[in-house]
Amino acid sequence: MSRRSAGLVGVWAETQRQQQRQMEAEARQRREEARQARAHQRFAAHGHREFRQAEARRRTEELEAQVATLQGLLATGCQAPAFRASSLMRSEETTPFDPGPLAWPVRMPDQGQYQAQGGWTASRRAQAQAEARARFERDWHAAQAAEAQRQQQLAAAQRDHERGAEAQRSEVRRHNAGIAEVTAGVRRGEPDSVVEYFSAALYSSTAWPEGFPRQVAAAFDPAARQLVLDWEMPGYDVVPEAKSVRYVPAQDQDKETPRPVTQRRALYREVLAQSALLVLHQLFTADDCGILDSVALNGFVDAHDPATGRQAHIVLATVMAQRTVFAELYLEQVDPVSCLTDALRGQLATRPDQLTAVRPSRQPQDVGNHVITHGGDEEPDLYEMDPIAFESLVADLFRAMGMQAVTTQRSHDGGVDVDALDPTPIRGGKIVVQVKRYRSTVPPTAVRDLYGTVQDVGANKGVLVTTSGFGPGSHTFARGKPLELISGAELVDLLHRHGLRGRLGEGRLSPAAQPAPSARATPPDDYNVLGMRWTGNVVLDVCALVCHGNRVLSEEHFVFFNNPQTPDGSVCAVSAQAPDKAAMRVSFDALPQQADRFVLVAAVDPEVNPDADLSGFTDACIRLLDPARTELGRLEVSDGRSGETALVLGSFRHRSNGDWDFVLGGKGYPGGLEQLVQEYGIEVE
Repeated sequence: MSRRSAGLVGVWAETQRQQQRQMEAEARQRREEARQARAHQRFAAHGHREFRQAEARRRTEELEAQVATLQGLLATGCQAPAFRASSLMRSEETTPFDPGPLAWPVRMPDQGQYQAQGGWTASRRAQAQAEARARFERDWHAAQAAEAQRQQQLAAAQRDHERGAEAQRSEVRRHNAGIAEVTAGVRRGEPDSVVEYFSAALYSSTAWPEGFPRQVAAAFDPAARQLVLDWEMPGYDVVPEAKSVRYVPAQDQDKETPRPVTQRRALYREVLAQSALLVLHQLFTADDCGILDSVALNGFVDAHDPATGRQAHIVLATVMAQRTVFAELYLEQVDPVSCLTDALRGQLATRPDQLTAVRPSRQPQDVGNHVITHGGDEEPDLYEMDPIAFESLVADLFRAMGMQAVTTQRSHDGGVDVDALDPTPIRGGKIVVQVKRYRSTVPPTAVRDLYGTVQDVGANKGVLVTTSGFGPGSHTFARGKPLELISGAELVDLLHRHGLRGRLGEGRLSPAAQPAPSARATPPDDYNVLGMRWTGNVVLDVCALVCHGNRVLSEEHFVFFNNPQTPDGSVCAVSAQAPDKAAMRVSFDALPQQADRFVLVAAVDPEVNPDADLSGFTDACIRLLDPARTELGRLEVSDGRSGETALVLGSFRHRSNGDWDFVLGGKGYPGGLEQLVQEYGIEVE
């Protein structure tokens, strides 16, 4: 029998794991950006051949670094700090109260500044003095009223802050009390507490390389003082199949040198042995209570059983280690395979690459009490959640972000699913949240309805949360308005950042670990860069539409600030280099077959220049550049006109002979980008 762990230690471990996933994803993104930057520099500095040779060397270095990480897994892991319950405790310290502008008293009027004006006669002077006193008294009473109002607001803000701080301290006390209870349960040898604690020690460990699985099922035998657990091991593909990469100029392609099968199999067996020894090391070093006399460990892989063809847990390593024996080992100096099979008398598959299993001596279900599991595919699927549970999860997210949030009643909610209050001074306030559990793109009508709700209830902001995504029409409508759109990928990322759980469909990785939207497709090698330049200080957004006739192929073929690339990568917004102010990369040969027009447009940025028009858009041109940014030609475009805020710069049209000719634009739109894209079939309002 098994159950999902819901204890405090398990929640903490899950939070730590999600944070580590986020850090790993960010590290991957930084490495990829650095790699692309280096590649661009190399390509610019050297020719094609030197660039490809450098890329081959880089790939070889990456393969060697992967192998070095695998070979040093045990030595590196032994240097990680031991898990302790004290690391779970939270501080009761709260953020000090910051009154902001309310801290400054209202300045009282100075009677000396209210002097009588004029008066050549005694009666006129008396009248002037009376008027001065009246002005002073009026301003003094107004200042007194403003000061009284400030003090009331300050007191209310202090009370709200203290209530929030006390609620936070209460939560911390409950958390710390729960940790203390679990720790006490470990000292008493309570099976559930013991398994919770040691599962957290493994699951939250930072010693494992990126991409290693973390799934554990465990049970504790109090009579034998033995922890019995199944721990998931990495698959055979963790060892790179290629040994090196070299560039072959004659064929203009990279050639991989395969790693010998015997070498790859030996390294994989070594990785399995190191993983088993590292698990034992982490468990025994985390046991500061001395509750474990031994550990029975089964290392398995989740794969298709060669005998049945069904998905199964196939045990590739098993060992029963006594604490006294393990303490005598010098793990930094041992041969992992010999240590596991000889010193600890464990078993290791001779052909793990072929999934030849070994028989475990003892498994968690044999112990007789409940088996607690962590990891695996048990994150809730947001698509399949009950609607009420999904709304509650969104409310939990807002509370985890430091806000007050409650779900509304199912009827008469006025289009609001969650009411939230951000207590942050100045920028905080009332927030209305709508939740859309969609699989397809959210239509712009939903965004417009949310904006109407924000205006109706007098909220400071509206937030639309969905499991799917938003098209350019929705982003364009929301721009410059107190609206925030959170897509499914962003939602899962936020949940993981704040210690909550959720996934979209069958994927196990958080969106932060998946390729970014801007990397959906590999850009074609044969492309041009269109650089746009103009005079004037107005800030413009330069966008592109891939069309058939006068209709854009789809919303994803409108490239703008919130959709920087088409799905196939044929068009992509890129960073401009002087003297250009904007740039767009396009591979005309890779455009969709049905596309016969590629349209470039420019629009005033309403957030930067809300009152500007295109009267200052002059001396504009499009520079045709090759991939090295060498200018091939120039295309002059029309100047902007007063009262217009968007302009068609021109369009490239596909001719019957296969060429693309440029046709000068010039049509302007007073209604900005929204009016322009509507003409091309994009729904905005």
